[in-house]
Amino acid sequence: MGLDSVTTILAVRHGETAWNRESRIQGQLDIPLNALGQAQAQRLGRALAGERLDAIYSSDLARAWQTAEAIAATTGLPLRAEPALRERSFGIFQGLSWREIEQQWPAQSERWRRRDPDFAAEGGESLQDFYQRAVTTVEGLAQAHPGQTVVIVAHGGVMDCLHRAGRRLSLQAPRSWVLGNATINRLLYSAAGLSVVGWNDDGHLDGLSLDETTA
Repeated sequence: MGLDSVTTILAVRHGETAWNRESRIQGQLDIPLNALGQAQAQRLGRALAGERLDAIYSSDLARAWQTAEAIAATTGLPLRAEPALRERSFGIFQGLSWREIEQQWPAQSERWRRRDPDFAAEGGESLQDFYQRAVTTVEGLAQAHPGQTVVIVAHGGVMDCLHRAGRRLSLQAPRSWVLGNATINRLLYSAAGLSVVGWNDDGHLDGLSLDETTA
């Protein structure tokens, strides 16, 4: 694969929601952006207006879609929905705070917190299954745009999976990187797979980002 076949990926987590601020698990529940999240999306759109972009793909959940709409508005590119970019499904955990989950299901909460790859809350996805879905989907989109630059708008969990894939880190490695709302994460995709070249660029947000994983 030559340089003309390498795909540049700008991976973006959605703007802030009220549930992000409350540390409430959203998963695949459809929560919209709050006022700050909408402002973050507008700044993001302006920041990417000068980039040479070829395609925009977004999770079809409102918080990601609204963020992606701001990018589409400033770049003039069509916005394409990709449901496989949705956040991990957390089943019965969805809608609850971390504290509520720990109180109601202490054993399950412990498995979740120590990143057991095979653990899935009732009705939800295991970390391993989610990782495979997220990374395979993004790699497939990259393969469809060789030599181009693609924007992927998704969720904190998806960003985490991409960082791990790009850095060749295990699913159980402790997270030491930031998953900021509406920040820009840059990766390349080649025959060798994903590689991270820039992470959590938040210069356009003037510090208005929230590092939190329950996207």
